[in-house]
Amino acid sequence: MQKKWVVFFGAFWWQGSNESLPSAEVVMFLKFSLRSIFYGAGGGGNDIQWCFSQVKGAVDDDVAEADIISTVEFNHSGELLATGDKGGRVVIFQQEQENKIQSLSRGEYNVYSTFQSHEPEFDYLKSLEIEEKINKIRWLPQKNAAQFLLSTNDKTIKLWKISERDKRPEGYNLKEEDGRYRDPSTVTTLRVPVFRPMDLMVEASPRRIFANAHTYHINSISINSDYETYLSADDLRINLWHLEITDRSFNIVDIKPANMEELTEVITAAEFHPNSCNTFVYSSSKGTIRLCDMRASALCDRHSKLFEEPEDPSNRSFFSEIISSISDVKFSHSGRYMMTRDYLSVKIWDLNMENRPVETYQVHEYLRSKLCSLYENDCIFDKFECCWNGSDSVVMTGSYNNFFRMFDRNTKRDITLEASRENNKPRTVLKPRKVCASGKRKKDEISVDSLDFNKKILHTAWHPKENIIAVATTNNLYIFQDKVN
Repeated sequence: MQKKWVVFFGAFWWQGSNESLPSAEVVMFLKFSLRSIFYGAGGGGNDIQWCFSQVKGAVDDDVAEADIISTVEFNHSGELLATGDKGGRVVIFQQEQENKIQSLSRGEYNVYSTFQSHEPEFDYLKSLEIEEKINKIRWLPQKNAAQFLLSTNDKTIKLWKISERDKRPEGYNLKEEDGRYRDPSTVTTLRVPVFRPMDLMVEASPRRIFANAHTYHINSISINSDYETYLSADDLRINLWHLEITDRSFNIVDIKPANMEELTEVITAAEFHPNSCNTFVYSSSKGTIRLCDMRASALCDRHSKLFEEPEDPSNRSFFSEIISSISDVKFSHSGRYMMTRDYLSVKIWDLNMENRPVETYQVHEYLRSKLCSLYENDCIFDKFECCWNGSDSVVMTGSYNNFFRMFDRNTKRDITLEASRENNKPRTVLKPRKVCASGKRKKDEISVDSLDFNKKILHTAWHPKENIIAVATTNNLYIFQDKVN
């Protein structure tokens, strides 16, 4: 009898003899594959339960400034997760190979490589210190055994190669085993060098250094879909680079006025379209997003589209301009939509409709009454990032008190979760949190006056193919995954 799989409403049957039953790994793999068919890659935001997987970083309350995480980024497969910190270090975590099939351990990542990406520098012409803090990390798609990523601080972008070495050459003719060179006159026989196995070593080496092109602080880097060029943006300019050329770049956007006293807005973020290599967007501190087409002209000072929502006069206040500043912009994986994050909300824009967003999600509207105190403690200037899940059906962003928010675009439901060491047992299900803005507080709610504004989640990342998320809280990296029954 021919053995085959029969799939019926999420259950699997094996038709055939009992002696050749499939292994547990195969069953789990097929079960996960079926879930992917029904829910999509990285699908589901509020219909699934999230549980704790890991936390990285020291437990101490006294946090060193250099240990504060400043960026988080999964690579294109999700197997590697990179973080950058204010000390100029890049730490790469790797998903354990044996855990990828086991659904309960999919969210476990171990340290793969750590290296110093940037060092503090001093600009002698301007008498300014250049921080080593890593502002952004972007992975290049893998094309061979090695991995490549771009990292940047305020002024300098570096292309790093991360490679593995598990063999070493032995049997040189002109070199001793300890590395000392031999006298050629003593060589009487020729040996053929051979490779010997050695303990796995991960090496990070800088392959390109792109410097001296930005007068102001770099806030964004984005790799083009042609995988040959990338852009870098600072407060007033956007430059286009070729990955193989370090000594020159092309200025494609320049909003610097002739008289700096006439400056009214700055560039806050920029990103290439995921599919169209000639299209990119950049956001401004005025809450506008400009879409540019590089085919139109060499200098993209004239945008192709301007995305801007008319301001509601009833919400006009002293803080309106500050809270409308866009801190992050991200294209959806499909390229049809883009997401922007301002201080109080997340907005989803259809690239075919410029006059208003198609979706608006309030992240922490309860803080509108606290804007005065947030202005005094400078929290109102915090730059929150946002991210899509793998199927573009759910968006995620951070908030205060180590809360992070998810919004399901299909069901229009949202959820607030907390990254806390109190729930640090593996596979502990996260309980939804609610904030009470006014009136009588319920048992499970937290008062808006009790929120800790020193605890904040600015940087988040979602695995491109699975329901695994990473959120950074000061010096700790939390990893959560969906609960598998």
